[in-house]
Amino acid sequence: MKISRIATLGAVAAVAALTLAGCAGGSTGGSTTAPSGSASSGSAAVDYKVDASLTGTITAGGSSAQANAQAAWTSAYNAQVKGVTVNYDKSQGSGGGVTNFLSGAYDFAGSDSPLKADQTTQSAALCTEGGLNIPVYLDGVAIIFNIPGVTDLKLSGSTIAKIFNLQITDWSDPAITKDNGTALAAGAITTVARSDGSGTTQNLTNYFAATQAADWPYPAANSWPVTGNVSAQKGGSGVVNTVKSGTGTIGYADHSAIGDLASVAIIQSGKALKFSPAAVTATFEAAAVDASNGIKGDLSKKFDYTKLTADTYPIPLASYAILCSTFKDAAQAKLAKDYLSFVTSTAGQAVAAKNAGSAPLPDSVLKAAQTTLAAIK
Repeated sequence: MKISRIATLGAVAAVAALTLAGCAGGSTGGSTTAPSGSASSGSAAVDYKVDASLTGTITAGGSSAQANAQAAWTSAYNAQVKGVTVNYDKSQGSGGGVTNFLSGAYDFAGSDSPLKADQTTQSAALCTEGGLNIPVYLDGVAIIFNIPGVTDLKLSGSTIAKIFNLQITDWSDPAITKDNGTALAAGAITTVARSDGSGTTQNLTNYFAATQAADWPYPAANSWPVTGNVSAQKGGSGVVNTVKSGTGTIGYADHSAIGDLASVAIIQSGKALKFSPAAVTATFEAAAVDASNGIKGDLSKKFDYTKLTADTYPIPLASYAILCSTFKDAAQAKLAKDYLSFVTSTAGQAVAAKNAGSAPLPDSVLKAAQTTLAAIK
C-alpha cells in the first residue's frame, strides 16, 4: 500500500469517527464527505453527499462477511439520513441473499461473489437489463484454528488444501512440521466448513482450484465439496463458534468475523504472511482483473492468482452489492442508490475499515461504483 493511501485513509477515518459519533449526538448534516485537504500526496477522496430528505425502508441481506460493515454503514448513514431504515439480514449468507434478490424480495443482495451467468440471465426478468455487481467491501478469508498451546501457525497453500481435503488428519503430520520448522503435538484435526451456499467458500475454493490443483481435485464452488469427517455449520458465525469451542479445529471465515481466534500465516512465495488490510489491498491492486457480466456498468472482478507475490495476501475476498440496473419502483431505486453511494465513498470505506477491519477499495473502483450507481433508474 502506498504511503499516500495510508495517510488518506487515516484522515478520512477521523471523519468516519465523527460521522459515527453523530449517531449518538443527533447529527442532522447531509454530507458524508471528507473535508477539503484531508487527502494527502495527491490522493483525492471520493466524496458523496447523501440526501437527508429521503424516507423509506431498504430491504437487503446476504453475505455474513459484510455483516459488521453493514451494521457500521447503517449507523453512519442514519446519523445523516434519519428517515431511512436499512434492514440487512446477515443470516442468509451470500447464496440466500442472491436467491432472495432474484425473487424480488430484496432491494440489493450482499454477496461475496458476483452473479453467475445463469443468475445474470435470470435477473433480466426482474431488472429489465439485468443485475449489476458492485464491489463494496474488501477483506480476506482467514484460516482459523484452535490448538491447545499453539498461537502461531504457518501453513503452505498445499498443506491447507490437504487438511481441508482430509488428506492430512493429524497436527503432527510431517507437512505441518516442515511448514513450521518444529513438530506440533499429535492430535486429530477437525475441519469446519460452511453448510450453506457461501461466498466465503467460493473465494477459498477459487484459491484452491487456481493454485493447489494437485491437492484439491474439486472445481471452485459456493457449496463445500468435501464429504466425510467435516463439521458443517451454517454461516460464518457458525464456523467461528465451532472452531472456538472445539479442540484441534480448523476452519475458514471472513477476517472481520474471527474475533480473538488465531489465524494461519499462509506461506506464499517463501514468506509466511498473516492477513492485514495492507496485504489484501496489495492483492487487489496486483491481481484483480475486470470480469464484467456484459451489462453496462457492471463491476465484477476476478483474481489472477498467478500475480500473487510474497507481499500479497493469497485468499482475498471482494464482496458485492447486487442490484438492478433498472428498478421497478423508482422510489426504492433512490433509496438504494443513496445508501450504496455512501458505502462506496471514501468516508464509507473508512467506516468499514474502522469497525470491521476491512481494507479500503481502490479509488478507481469507488469512482466507477459512483458512476454505475448514478446511472441506475
